[in-house]
Amino acid sequence: MTVTHALETDVLRRQDPELADVLLAERERQATTLQLIAAENFTSPAVLAALGSTLANKYAEGYPGARHHGGCEIADVAERLAVERAKELFGAEHANVQAHSGSSAVLAAYAALLRPGDTVLALALPHGGHLTHGSPVNFSGRWFDFVGYGVDAESGLLDHDQVRALARAHRPKAIVCGSIAYPRHFDYAFFREVADEVGAYLIADAAHPIGLVAGGAAPSPVPYADIVCATTHKVLRGPRGGMILCGAELAGRVDRAVFPFTQGGAQMHTIAAKAVAFGEAATEAFAAYAHRVVANARALAAALAAEGLAVVTGGTDTHLITADPAPLGVDGRTARGRLAAAGMVLDCCALPHTDARGLRLGTAAVTTQGMGEREMPVVAGLMAGVLRGRAEPARVREDVRELTAAFPPYPR
Repeated sequence: MTVTHALETDVLRRQDPELADVLLAERERQATTLQLIAAENFTSPAVLAALGSTLANKYAEGYPGARHHGGCEIADVAERLAVERAKELFGAEHANVQAHSGSSAVLAAYAALLRPGDTVLALALPHGGHLTHGSPVNFSGRWFDFVGYGVDAESGLLDHDQVRALARAHRPKAIVCGSIAYPRHFDYAFFREVADEVGAYLIADAAHPIGLVAGGAAPSPVPYADIVCATTHKVLRGPRGGMILCGAELAGRVDRAVFPFTQGGAQMHTIAAKAVAFGEAATEAFAAYAHRVVANARALAAALAAEGLAVVTGGTDTHLITADPAPLGVDGRTARGRLAAAGMVLDCCALPHTDARGLRLGTAAVTTQGMGEREMPVVAGLMAGVLRGRAEPARVREDVRELTAAFPPYPR
């Protein structure tokens, strides 16, 4: 059953046509514009079916076999299935699949290992760190003393010498490795070495690369980190949510940090959808997909550079690209607005060692649609035409419609 058919024949259209129209409009928006946001993807109809299942009705505080509500015997099966699939997929001794989001997962990791006021070493926000890596408006920056490491001003690559020097100087309780905008692989073995040298825990925030890890297209942090936090959407192509992976020795602390410390009842329909996604990610087809995502990202990065954009680090190892549109005569925020008007949806991000904003984009969604390396120069050309002012956004919008029509995310 296609997504369109399920929506149009469902009770929602009869009961609430106004909201049904909203959902159909969103489906149409996704299908007719280029989804280049690095954190987004298209889930399968099977994942969507689990999200809309009757498990949405079930309250299930606690863990399988130890719930605070009755009638959880079926919910327990769903969660155990998700946990076992996650453990097998990532080679982890323990998995917690209840985290509502990546941020919730990071909060639980901190709660399991830290106390308020502890020092944490993490990638600085202007260099690609996440809000949960010490932003003053986030719980992380309010409750812990964060020290930020950065990237080299010329290469854009992580400054390992600075990481080691800061760790020795500040003796953090934990070191976080992970980013929302760094396009290269993290050297987890290096971070493990530094953490051991100063007696720190190592937390890997693998929200972005975890789908590539599942498909064998990126190195895994699981053998190195004490705790791995991740999302289940992005390249992993599951429902919006989080998960935590760790060794058996930290399993109890992690589980207690999720429930009852930071969360209440688990969202069982989302957990069921995570189980579906983990099952999909264990297939050879997903592994091929993950490698195509990287190939497409590299092709798109090269094409953008050929069009004159300054691609940070000169390329990418992942699904993610960071680029400065300034050489084309436009700043990041203006560029994002022009591209949105042309049907190309992406984000702005900080550019290290400058106050300017750049563009952050990814290839997970367009790869799910079936686009390949042949389409990436086309996408780059459409972007460059708009950014240079040589093509009107309204006209390019029609070109985007024509391109996406050949690659429908949910066939009618």
